[in-house]
Amino acid sequence: MRNLLAIERFCLYGHIVAMAFGLAGLLWVVPHPGILEYLPAGPTLFRWSMAGGGVSYILLGTVAVALYAYRTLGLGSLITFAIAAVGVSLTSELLGTSTGFPFGHYSYLNGLGYKVAGLVPFTIPLSWFYLGLASFLLARSGLAAGGGAGRYNWARSLAAIFLGSVLLTSWDFVLDPAMSQTALPFWYWHEPGAFFGMPYQNFAGWLGTGVVFIGLALGLWKTFKFSPELDQGQLTLPLVVYLSNFGFALVMSLAAGFYVPIALGILTGALPAVLCWRATAQEDLSQVFVEPTPVIEAPIAATKSS
Repeated sequence: MRNLLAIERFCLYGHIVAMAFGLAGLLWVVPHPGILEYLPAGPTLFRWSMAGGGVSYILLGTVAVALYAYRTLGLGSLITFAIAAVGVSLTSELLGTSTGFPFGHYSYLNGLGYKVAGLVPFTIPLSWFYLGLASFLLARSGLAAGGGAGRYNWARSLAAIFLGSVLLTSWDFVLDPAMSQTALPFWYWHEPGAFFGMPYQNFAGWLGTGVVFIGLALGLWKTFKFSPELDQGQLTLPLVVYLSNFGFALVMSLAAGFYVPIALGILTGALPAVLCWRATAQEDLSQVFVEPTPVIEAPIAATKSS
């Protein structure tokens, strides 16, 4: 298990570093290619980054979250969530790129790896998986904090499915406008929409896809009696994964001058994610500092001396 933890941390750090390099390439090098002449092996590194950088950061994030899920949730929870997330999201993406439902009419360009059926890069369903799991775990644990017995009843389960999907969609609020209009885009809209180039239908598609695969995953967890409960420390990795990916999108939107999507994303994504993590931390403290129950000793009967 120690070796798996070391690999998990290596992949998590590599995931974050790869995103930082991606930001530098997209925002610094692409607009000013002459700077490569002043960097050691600059042209070679840039070619490698453009050819495999997007694939690398998604694969590293996927492995980090998968190892984390195996370690904290168990193999059954990992497999069922991965099947639901990858299966549903790939279906939605294939429909979207071929029919325009549920996201609108769009197409993927190069840079994110081999395309399934020539339409959807294989890395896209993986990003749905690792961001979806991080979002759902934060939402589920945050809403259940302080619930006591029956904390995962049907009402909280439905709320967790919805909130997890909102966290996932909020990431796209910030990511999609900038990534589809950067100097080196990875996808494009056939008919630019009213929301900073995106159709509003895109958000409905994201929310609906998230609700379907998170709901399906939770249903499988309940069917097979997977009920992992996570404490504040165990939720740190999902929070780091969510905020680091949100930060990547935020910097891209800042560079593009898209401030409204950033504000919406913070209000509906980053802030609720942190509050969910904090709620679980407060519950942990309440478990530690429990007032001791007073012990009432029975009176000792007096003995009559003779």
